[in-house]
Amino acid sequence: MLSRREFVGSMAAGAAGLAMNATAKSYAQIAGSNERVQFAVIGLNSRAYAHLQSLQANKKDARIVAVADVDTVILERFAGNTEKAMGSKPRTEQDFRKLLASKDVDVITIATPDHWHAPMAIMGLQAGKHVYVEKPCSHNPQEGEWLVEVQKKTGKLCQMGSQQRSSPHTQKIVAQIKDGVIGKAYWGETWYANTRKPIGVGKPIPVPATLDWDLWQGPAPREAYRDNVHPYNWHWFKTWGTGESLNNGTHEVDVARWALGVEYPNKITAAGGRYAAKDDWQFYDTLDTSYEYPDHLITWKGSCVSGKKTYGRDRGVAIHGTTGTVVIDRAGYEIYDQKDKVTDQYKVPTKAATASADTVGADSMTDMHFLNLIHAIRTGEKLNQPIAQGNVSTTLVQLSNVAYFSQRVLTLDPTNGHITGDKEAAAMRGRKYEKGWEPKV
Repeated sequence: MLSRREFVGSMAAGAAGLAMNATAKSYAQIAGSNERVQFAVIGLNSRAYAHLQSLQANKKDARIVAVADVDTVILERFAGNTEKAMGSKPRTEQDFRKLLASKDVDVITIATPDHWHAPMAIMGLQAGKHVYVEKPCSHNPQEGEWLVEVQKKTGKLCQMGSQQRSSPHTQKIVAQIKDGVIGKAYWGETWYANTRKPIGVGKPIPVPATLDWDLWQGPAPREAYRDNVHPYNWHWFKTWGTGESLNNGTHEVDVARWALGVEYPNKITAAGGRYAAKDDWQFYDTLDTSYEYPDHLITWKGSCVSGKKTYGRDRGVAIHGTTGTVVIDRAGYEIYDQKDKVTDQYKVPTKAATASADTVGADSMTDMHFLNLIHAIRTGEKLNQPIAQGNVSTTLVQLSNVAYFSQRVLTLDPTNGHITGDKEAAAMRGRKYEKGWEPKV
């Protein structure tokens, strides 16, 4: 297995070989790439199906030329679904790095486990590809800074998959909030609820023959394969995942930050625990976080187990102001006066709404988020969630994890989100990497 370092050295030769092996048909498709942007989708379980469905919705503007996954069962299943959806069969690769050397790929989309998001996005940008990366854009704050730096160096586009930034009703109500529809907006209340089940205690088992476990781990320190990690429960292990706050809270905190017009706070606190079960789950199942600004407050309430809704919603944002409150989710919004009376509201048509707590399929917002990237590539349209902004929201929520695991109140430099006055907590902004797999900036 090639490490990242060894792979980079062979990249140019690989690109030449792929070009020589292209068929006449693929050359015609490359020649027409100014008409349709050509995508490669990487990491094909779960959320990748939203990428597929949204690219299908935009297929007059987009093609999927290749797909990659470390698990060949998942890979072949997704490739078959792609052929049905898009009308042509994509090239399949178990090793995504072969796609980075391919001249017929304009954009890579990343729906892998979190520990691969930033390293893969960095490699993609350095290979001359535009990037669509799911949230969180990184596993830790240091990676996020590196990713932003590489994007600036390469000039390639990188859109984070916080798709509510492309939601017309959210754009409209955020603009109204900024225009004073509820007076001075000062508090963004955010939440998420689910009824997740225990994952048990994993048992070491042989790696499935269909899975490249070494490449699956990639930049992460090596661990033995066990039966309760792949393909989804990696979310709850610190080596690969980032917990529910980053899995879902990134969306809501991002909307609150957007509506309030704030970036990094001065202080972060977090309290919670793993209360509902005793298993291998390494994160909390319940967490309350506060992000304190001089004139604003954002709070995040995450509940993985109880399922109790807030304002009748399993996920959402309430922006409180001096003359009223706006409650927003993916299905619409309501404006309340100070007597709790609805003064205005909007509901997304049912077929386009995605209010479900754990939806992995596509929706109109994701369709528009991909179209925004396509237009940005073609015409220079402004990205709705460029990585420099997506990284601010990601970093905020990652620092919730630092506050939780360090059991500290974090004081930040609001100009860059760095932890001040606490060397031990500040050391948790990064991670250890498997030798040879470290991101290169």
